[in-house]
Amino acid sequence: MLKLWPNVQEMPGYRQDLPEEIPYLVPFLLKKGEPHGAIIVCPGGGYHHRAEHEGAPVAEWLNSLGISAFVLHYRVAPYRHPVPHKDASRAIRFVRYRASDWNLDPEKIGILGFSAGGHLAASTGIYFDEGDCNAVDPVERMSSRPGLMVLGYPVITMNGEFAHQGSRERLLGEMPESQLIARLSLEQNVSVNTPPTFLWHTANDASVPVENSLMMAAALSRCQVPFELHIFPEGKHGLGLAPSIPEVAVWKDLCATWLKKQWKMD
Repeated sequence: MLKLWPNVQEMPGYRQDLPEEIPYLVPFLLKKGEPHGAIIVCPGGGYHHRAEHEGAPVAEWLNSLGISAFVLHYRVAPYRHPVPHKDASRAIRFVRYRASDWNLDPEKIGILGFSAGGHLAASTGIYFDEGDCNAVDPVERMSSRPGLMVLGYPVITMNGEFAHQGSRERLLGEMPESQLIARLSLEQNVSVNTPPTFLWHTANDASVPVENSLMMAAALSRCQVPFELHIFPEGKHGLGLAPSIPEVAVWKDLCATWLKKQWKMD
């Protein structure tokens, strides 16, 4: 377990009146002779919990592709925005800062998320900064921009009929201001600097409508950000690696090909 901040009191959003929850990374590191890429995994769970099947098994799959991985234990409700985003951004900075310790390429630090974890991953790729060169903490001098994003059945919008109400309420509160809804409706905030993105969804997802991925893909297209989108006809929400549904599980092979192309892997 790698704590993102050494002291609880230093964590953004720390409050004594809330249950203490420590954000950390669980590393799945490869020993490779050449500097290689790493991906931070954000399990879903509606900003209520973190689904186990979208964590370690996904990290192990990434290892099988020659990619190191870190499963992110980010803070969830009752913590609200921007706390989860601060955790994910810190995770990018932290791994980039420690890249030489683990023989990682600091230019190949990506992020992957499912469902609400997909919203978190995408928000990290949309709202990033290049670091504070004057920061006392050397981790904060690092860029928080992921080099690429992988989004599985992601929550994207916080507005209208396609929003996942549970995620919205836990992240933004029961009556969020319209400006906050707009800011966290990620399809409205993609820019030309958003990282290349791989998306997949099922057409009949009853929890997070497929329109979330469609809107994100359309936004990426408008900004000419490279992306790959796959929509599968059948499959419930929260499939993760989809081991029991072969026709959906091919997303892993499609994603593996995409990742190898992005990072010019053999």
